[in-house]
Amino acid sequence: MKPNVLLIMVDQMRADCLSIAGHPVVDTPNLDQLARDGALFTNAYAATPSCVPARASVLTGMSQTSTGRVGYQDKVPWNYENTIADEFSKAGYHTQSIGKMHVYPTRSLCGFHNVILHDGYMHYNRFKFNTRTIESADNADDYLNWMRERLTGNVDLTDLGIDCNSSTVARPWHLAEELHPTNWLTTQSIDFLRRRDPSKPFFLKMSYVRPHPPFDPPSAFYDMYRDLDLPDPSIGDWADTDDQAREGLSPITAKGLVPKQRLKRAQAAYYALITQIDHQIGRFLNAMQEYGIYQNTIILFVSDHGEMLGDHNLFKKSLPYEGSANVPFILADPGNLLQMKKNTKVEEVIELRDIMPTLLDAANIAIPDSVEGKSVIPLVKKEKNKNLIWREYIHGEHTLGNQSYQCITDGKEKYIWYSQTGEEQFFDLVQDPKELRNLINVAKYEERIHLRREQLIQELKEREEGYSDGKSLLSGKAARPTLKHALS
Repeated sequence: MKPNVLLIMVDQMRADCLSIAGHPVVDTPNLDQLARDGALFTNAYAATPSCVPARASVLTGMSQTSTGRVGYQDKVPWNYENTIADEFSKAGYHTQSIGKMHVYPTRSLCGFHNVILHDGYMHYNRFKFNTRTIESADNADDYLNWMRERLTGNVDLTDLGIDCNSSTVARPWHLAEELHPTNWLTTQSIDFLRRRDPSKPFFLKMSYVRPHPPFDPPSAFYDMYRDLDLPDPSIGDWADTDDQAREGLSPITAKGLVPKQRLKRAQAAYYALITQIDHQIGRFLNAMQEYGIYQNTIILFVSDHGEMLGDHNLFKKSLPYEGSANVPFILADPGNLLQMKKNTKVEEVIELRDIMPTLLDAANIAIPDSVEGKSVIPLVKKEKNKNLIWREYIHGEHTLGNQSYQCITDGKEKYIWYSQTGEEQFFDLVQDPKELRNLINVAKYEERIHLRREQLIQELKEREEGYSDGKSLLSGKAARPTLKHALS
């Protein structure tokens, strides 16, 4: 029997929010154990760090250039020839997705045999004035209907009064803990273990919406953090500290000076949501042991992108900085099926497009030619090939209005070019992991900056936007979230 494969994905979790990664406050005992049962990749990135483009790379194993998703845009159909679920299905696996998909149409299976869906608050399904949508919240969200079956009144996802994209406003969950979407997802996943076809191995994707806002942890978890001395956000010498427009007072701000106590409550709730997820992962791992399948399952834990959480007076995601783009990535092998070197940290730079080839490789399934990612399994073998050649860097980007950018990083240094303004930044991530000092004009780094700039020029020279002529970077070209081939 081939191994079962479990992909646990969370939404908007920073890479540094793990006990095993050295966070001074966040407690993640079950994720720590998964890392001890496998490998923690310290330089894992979302090349395009927001939900839609990140998940496109996870499902297809392709770069953002090939998926055509170089920014955030809803309601663009997902028409990809090869997906990770489809490959597992064709190989005889029972495939199931539970939780967030964030695809279009919203109920597209994308190769899974079945999807039990909770995408959170999907605006194009929710807005009451949008009568032309082909879907609605009632048929798109299984969690919302499940909750309404158990409660009286017209309960909704917005009852707490917190916006689904606020990274600064928080309050505890107001209902029983078992009704929280995090617990619901785990309950549904355990039920899959009961209902699955026992004659087949399974590929299960558990996709939690949290710690993405709203920041609404149950009180038991919020109480763990609310009175602690929480770490202050990192503020670089390049950060904008002038907030004359008082943008930080907005409940859904992306930048600005947020009142201190409001920010501390948001931090506490964000960390609490992570610990809640960790406990629920522990609950599911216990269920796997009860069903006798834990030792025959390969487990990969990852987030689609991070959260700035006030670093450099910035919030949310989509940015090239570590809080936004660096993601937790753990590959666990409890039963020693892959002959991994366990309880280790891997420094090679990887990205979300590596998930599909990694999991197919773990199951000994052929990897389609369309896949551009690489299996990370050779990096964690007990007998690692000394001649193994890994990638030199990854290319990241995101359209974001005047903040649209392109970047190059190998996890040890990072070059950023803002495509609309021409502004450049360079960070030495070994000496300055919190990106406190922009070194773009420091002579000592001139050669390294030139190398990274040239790499970006070559990455962009064939792109439709005209960012590069093959010799230099050309700023001010129109940036769009979706390339033409994905729209056709």
